[in-house]
Amino acid sequence: MVTRQLKRPPSPIMPTQQRSRILELEEAGRSLDPDAAERDRLMARAHGYAQRLLDELRERPAYGHDKSAVAEIRRLPVEREPRPIEQLIQRFDESVVRPGLLPSHAGHLGYVPGGGIYASSLADYLAAVTNEYAGVSFVGPGSVVMEDLILDWMKEVVGYPATADGNLASGGSIASLIAVVAARETAGLLARDYERAVVYASPHLHHCVHKALRVAGLGETVRRDVAVDRNHRLSPDSLSRLVAEDRARGLRPWLVMGSAGTADTGAIDPLGQIADIAAREGLWFHVDAAYGGFFALLDEFRPALAGMERAHSLVLDPHKGMFLPYGTGAVLVRNGEKLQDAHAYYASYLQDTIDAEWGGRSPAAVSPELTKHFRALRVWLPLLLHGEEPFRACLREKIELAKYFHREIGALGFEVGPEPELTLVTFRWLPESGNVNAFNRALVEETHRDGRVFMSSTTVDGEFLLRMAALAFRTHLDTIDLALDVLRESVARLEAQPERWRSDAVAEGQRR
Repeated sequence: MVTRQLKRPPSPIMPTQQRSRILELEEAGRSLDPDAAERDRLMARAHGYAQRLLDELRERPAYGHDKSAVAEIRRLPVEREPRPIEQLIQRFDESVVRPGLLPSHAGHLGYVPGGGIYASSLADYLAAVTNEYAGVSFVGPGSVVMEDLILDWMKEVVGYPATADGNLASGGSIASLIAVVAARETAGLLARDYERAVVYASPHLHHCVHKALRVAGLGETVRRDVAVDRNHRLSPDSLSRLVAEDRARGLRPWLVMGSAGTADTGAIDPLGQIADIAAREGLWFHVDAAYGGFFALLDEFRPALAGMERAHSLVLDPHKGMFLPYGTGAVLVRNGEKLQDAHAYYASYLQDTIDAEWGGRSPAAVSPELTKHFRALRVWLPLLLHGEEPFRACLREKIELAKYFHREIGALGFEVGPEPELTLVTFRWLPESGNVNAFNRALVEETHRDGRVFMSSTTVDGEFLLRMAALAFRTHLDTIDLALDVLRESVARLEAQPERWRSDAVAEGQRR
């Protein structure tokens, strides 16, 4: 073999001028890489603000009804010259944190709240500073192994086998999309099959799953709303009947989806019975456990979730039941090979990543994401720092708070929904006269104007309902007592001022 000597590259025409120009540009961009003193100064300002915010949370409202300061963001545009960090933090506080909902507040009782526990903020800081890449195991072996460890822990929590696989995603929406694509590919559905393929779910299934079907190109599939019982749980008898009717029509029953905690009412579908039907009929069984899945950490709650472990796929939201920052979802697929077959893609410029030791399964091969945030650290650090028990205690506390609220709000004279299965309670006030829905629309708005706590609403079977969801980790007994006071006072104000919710367009005396 002939060895050739590498030649020195030709000298540039103007080496001195070019080098000088490069060094000038280096200096001009140096502020992007501050020295230790400047890092300390910036950190002191940011940390000082965070400390003040956390110390002042109790005094701040949970909801800022006045949103006028939001417009000030546009009055501070991106320009050539830098601005002081003090000015930027102040604008952030006034225009982002104060208007609207303050999700870190104990009084966040709307939607299905989650967390932002402090340990996760430290993890996010470290993940951003190191800029670890968590998409491909060859270049980020430690970050991928950490994600695998977290997924293995989640598999144990829900009762999945070791052969299952999964992915830490940005939330339930992307996690659902990953699961839907795995279900589609496993079934071998082609475009010509979509108009005959049938999807079954209760009307209360989270809308992100229907959106996932559309984004996955399955918008033409047949959708069946399965009947629910008086507690808004999917009816197995209705499901069996619909599947039989669709087979008789020559359609292709394909996918059934259950909920372990609906967004409307917190209902848990009879997952075991649905799993039986899915097995008998050859359907892919998907469970949306974004809200309720982590309650499987509680031994006493596992019977309520029985059957979840038999699902072909399920979605969990650690930013709900684990109290982590927004942007933390998870999908698990019982047969890991099905997940990989559905999502794996390769490119020639990534050929180096196929390594004997570290080139195996990568998160990028089981999700739409190639560029992937290092989410595992925000799960791993608090779990190992605190251990499992504080998470279990917090979940148990929220269950008890929901039961307490359900009893006390009924004692105040409100009409209450079913006994909460998780931590969500629906209720409404029945005025002596006038339109009930109009009154309760005004009532939720009145609580938002008050702002000390934040509750939301939904509509079920035409009835406008208020929702109290206790899941924020800072929500405690004093928060629930405050919510009861806010509701009692708000009802009194509205009943004393009927002109605020009654109008000529609302028929007097109309009651549902």
